Amino acid sequence: QVQLQESGPGLVKPSQTLSLTCTVSGGSITTNYGYWSWIRQPPGKGLEWIGYIGYSGSTEYSPSLKSRTSISRDTSKNQFTLQLSSVTPEDTAVYYCARTEGVVIVRPSSLDEYDHWGQGTQVTVSS
Repeated sequence: QVQLQESGPGLVKPSQTLSLTCTVSGGSITTNYGYWSWIRQPPGKGLEWIGYIGYSGSTEYSPSLKSRTSISRDTSKNQFTLQLSSVTPEDTAVYYCARTEGVVIVRPSSLDEYDHWGQGTQVTVSS
C-alpha cells in the first residue's frame, strides 16, 4: 500500500520560498508510469494542481505557477520536494502530494481522482 506524507513549515513569510517534502512508503517513486504531483486547496476554493515529477524525473508545472515552482526528488530517500518562491498570502493553502499512474490530473475536482494522496499540510503565508 503506497502511503504519502507531506512535511514542512506551517508558516512562511511573504517573499520567502515555501519548501515542502513528500515522503513515500510502500512503493518507489521511480516505478514505471508513476506521476507524483503537488496540489493545493486555498481556503474556500477548489483544488489547484501545481505540478508533477514523473518516474523518469521529468517535470511539468501549472502555467500560472511555472515561473515560481520547482519540483525535485531524492530517490535515495524516496522523497520529492516542492519549492514555491516569492510567496504571497494568496499562496496560503492546504498542500497535498499525490500519485497517479499513466496519466496526470491537471484539473482535479476531488482528491480521489488520484490513486494515492497524503493527508495534507496547512501552509500559511503571513508576516
